[in-house]
Amino acid sequence: MSAASILDGLLEPLGRCLDAESARRVVEFRVSLPVQRRIDMLAERANEGVLTADESAEYEALINAADFISILKLKARQILRPICMMGSDR
Repeated sequence: MSAASILDGLLEPLGRCLDAESARRVVEFRVSLPVQRRIDMLAERANEGVLTADESAEYEALINAADFISILKLKARQILRPICMMGSDR
């Protein structure tokens, strides 16, 4: 079983806890510019093969958090899809 499928299974019940407003907020979530800059810098250093051990651990944690957020956003979109479809029937 892959890490992504395990994470998906972990987040499935959490996704069901979201109401429409919470789901919209999750879908709209964006990381702050300073955090994105840090991720980009670490990614560049990783591609160059020059990450320190601390940077490597930080980068891995950020990638794991990004995976978590991506799957939660997918769950939120699945919640909103039926709501959008109902709105288009009118």
